[in-house]
Amino acid sequence: MLIRRIRPSPRKSRDPCGHNIYQLMSSPLLRVEHHHQTDTHNMDFNVKKLASGAGLFFTRAVQYTEEKLGQAEKTELDAHFENLMSRADCTKTWTEKIYRQTEVLLQPNPSARIEEFLYEKLDRKAPSRITNAELLGQYMQDAAKEFGLGSPYGNTLMKVGESEKRLGAVEKEFLQTSAISFLTPLRNFLEGDWRTISKERRLLENLRLDLDACKARLKKAKVAEAKAAMAPDFQETRPRNYVLSASASALWSEEVEKAEHELRVAQTEFDRQAEVTRLLLEGISSTHVNHLRCLHEFVEAQAAYYKQCHLHMQELQKELARLPNAFALNSTHSLATDGNEAEGISSPVETDALKIEEVQAPATGSRKAKVLYDYDAADSSELSLLADELITVYTVPGMDSDWLIGERGNQKGKVPVTYLELLS
Repeated sequence: MLIRRIRPSPRKSRDPCGHNIYQLMSSPLLRVEHHHQTDTHNMDFNVKKLASGAGLFFTRAVQYTEEKLGQAEKTELDAHFENLMSRADCTKTWTEKIYRQTEVLLQPNPSARIEEFLYEKLDRKAPSRITNAELLGQYMQDAAKEFGLGSPYGNTLMKVGESEKRLGAVEKEFLQTSAISFLTPLRNFLEGDWRTISKERRLLENLRLDLDACKARLKKAKVAEAKAAMAPDFQETRPRNYVLSASASALWSEEVEKAEHELRVAQTEFDRQAEVTRLLLEGISSTHVNHLRCLHEFVEAQAAYYKQCHLHMQELQKELARLPNAFALNSTHSLATDGNEAEGISSPVETDALKIEEVQAPATGSRKAKVLYDYDAADSSELSLLADELITVYTVPGMDSDWLIGERGNQKGKVPVTYLELLS
C-alpha cells in the first residue's frame, strides 16, 4: 500500500486565530526580534569583555600597589636591559631639548612657530615668510628713495639695503636646509620610533605585573594546599572535619595546577615581549648614528650660511669704501686743515702724483685709529691691516677723502677710512 505524503498548503497552515504561519515567520516584527536577540548577545559579550578587562586592570593595580608598599616581590630585569632603557630615556630627553632649542634658534618668534605647527598638523603648506633682514633691507631701500640717491646717505642706504636682502635670502635657504636635514629627523624619532618604544615598554610592564601576580597566586595556592594536606592531629581542641579537609586539599591541588599553567603562559608572553622590547632598545644605537650624520649636515649648512654672510658683508664694505662718505669727509677735512696750518702748506698735491715713500707725517694732526676689519693691500701704495690693531693715521693735501695715510712702525701706506675707528 502506497502512502502519499501531502504537503500542507499555506492556506491550511494557520494558527488557532486564523493567521498564516509562513507569513508570521517572515514578518518584519519577527525579524526585528531576531536582530534584538543578536544585539543582546553582542552586548553580553561586550559586557563580559569589559568585566574581564576591569578585572585584569584591578589585578595589576593591586600588584603594583603591593610592590610599592614592599608587600610583593617584583621580577627584576637584567642589568643590560636596564642600561638599554636608561640609554633610551636619556636619548629621548636630550633629543627633545635639542629639537626645541633648534626650533627657537631657527625661528625666535613664538607666534610664528605656533603658526607653522598648525599648518603642519592641518597638512597644509605654510605661506612664505619674509625674513627680518629682508624686511630691514626693504625699509632701507624705501628710505633711500625718499632721501634721494644723489645724497651720500641715500646712496649708502640703497647699497646696505641690497646687501641686507641678500643676507635675508641666504638666511631663508639656511632655515629650509636645517629644517629638512636636522629638525625633521629629530621630530621623526620623537613622534615615530620613540612612541613605538614607549608603547612596547608599557606592554612589557603590564605583562611583568601579570607574571608577578601569577607568581603570588601560585605561592598562596601552594601554602593553602600544604595546610589542607596536613596530617590529622587528634589532640586538637576543636576537631576538624577530615572529610571536608580532604575535599579542600583536592580543590587546592587543582588550584595549584591551574596557577602553574597560568604562570607558564604569563612567563612565555613576558619573555616574548621582553625580546621585542630589547630589539627596539638596541636600535637606539642606529638612531645615534643617524642623528650624528644629521648633525654634520647641520654644521655644514651653518658654516655655509655664515661664510656667505661674510662674503656679502665684505663686498658691501668694498662698495662703501668707493662711495663718497660725508662723515669720513668731515673727519679727514679736519685732519687736513690741522696739517696745513702746521706745515704752512698752501698748495694741494695731486693724489695721482702722491708717492708714499716721500710722504712725511705732519708735526701735528696725527691721530690714533683702531682697525675694525682685516684689509689686504691692493698694491704697494696701500697698507695691509689686521682687525683690532692700532695704527697712526693722518692726511695730506689732495688725498681722496675716503683714504688716509696709515703708519705701523716702519710700514706706511694708504688705508680706507671705513675700516678704521678714529680715536680721540
